[in-house]
Amino acid sequence: MSAILQAFKDADLRKKILISLALIILYRIGAQIPSPGVDYVSISARIHQLTSDSQGVYALINLFSGGALLQLSIFAIGVMPYITASIIVQLLTVVIPRFEELKKEGQSGQAKMDQYTRYLTLALALLQSSGIVALADREQLLGQGTRVLKEGRTLFDLIILVLVMSAGAVLVMWLGEIITERGVGNGMSLLIFAGIATRIPADGANILHGSGGLVFSLVLAAVIILVVGVVFVEQGQRRIPVQYAKRMVGRRQYGGSSTYLPLKVNQGGVIPVIFASSLIYMPVLITQIVNSGSPTPPDNWWQRNVIQYLQTPSSWQYIVLYFVLIIFFSYFYVSVQYDPAEQAENMKKYGGFIPGIRPGRPTAEYLGYVMNRLLFVGALYLGVIAILPNIMLDFGVSARAGSSTPFGGTAILIMVSVALTTVKQIESQLLQSNYEGLLK
Repeated sequence: MSAILQAFKDADLRKKILISLALIILYRIGAQIPSPGVDYVSISARIHQLTSDSQGVYALINLFSGGALLQLSIFAIGVMPYITASIIVQLLTVVIPRFEELKKEGQSGQAKMDQYTRYLTLALALLQSSGIVALADREQLLGQGTRVLKEGRTLFDLIILVLVMSAGAVLVMWLGEIITERGVGNGMSLLIFAGIATRIPADGANILHGSGGLVFSLVLAAVIILVVGVVFVEQGQRRIPVQYAKRMVGRRQYGGSSTYLPLKVNQGGVIPVIFASSLIYMPVLITQIVNSGSPTPPDNWWQRNVIQYLQTPSSWQYIVLYFVLIIFFSYFYVSVQYDPAEQAENMKKYGGFIPGIRPGRPTAEYLGYVMNRLLFVGALYLGVIAILPNIMLDFGVSARAGSSTPFGGTAILIMVSVALTTVKQIESQLLQSNYEGLLK
């Protein structure tokens, strides 16, 4: 808290924090504004009857949007198109040589890839909003026969609804980018954090009234233990000693210092969990869009053995797939973001070496070996934290305290990670401003 209090004393940092808070508030206001043609009273009455498990695969996506998805607000699609587009662009970086060249170009190449991501975000927003509106029009979004749109709607009304929700998704993307550029922290992560945090009071009251004070106390105790464990692992790192040799530049001597290379246990942060969550519901959404035109869904192998289990977060098929996706994205994301060969080359360029390890290729192999061991532990940690509430649902624990509430493992992991990252960024900017003051 001392860092936050000092941050408000710094004019530049205070401005960044206020910009971030203002845009987050604007995002939450938009998440409560119903889209045109939506029967808000009917939706509100139906949502109160649903538990996290009965919402199915949409529950986690609804959590990320702060409840905006199932309410069909103007920000109903939220951050999911942007996250999905980011996944696709990063996957294409490995496959398409042109994208790999752009990545190596530095800031200019990254700006071009960001532009591709925005275009793809718009396309995915149109696709997802069309699917959600089609399900709402067929009265399949909140259960068969539940009316969520007003009567007497026309095709033009549905098109307007799709355009409004797509424009809302693009606006959310813009808000996140403005927070990242002119505010504090990662914009998209903070928007997800805000969506989860706003549901804490209501979901806490539901657990207290629905399950009693004893269960509520046990849930709070479990949340505190989980928060402590997440903070402990998130702060954990392997420090590899690095020695820099002395070198002469003109008449001055540089180097000769000892430092360390910090490798975090959870190098990927919450990105693998978000990636897995955003991809696991895509087959269900696409299948429902395709089948929304038929009065009765087809009875085939895909419908019985895939979609049925993906719509049930407590099924072991869903749990296994979710766990495998998190493991995969943990390795994939770190392999894309962290290159041991590049790190070893940079160390060699500036005269740095790991004691006992020769510079160049042996250093890269050693860093890759250490990174893979840390990745294994970090990926298991992410997977266990994410699926533990789903396993509890399978054993009959109340769905209101499940994985798709602010008291679930995924939500706590995201909130703690985002909070730690944001506080660290505030502290680093405070340190930078103090250095600037000394130089002046």
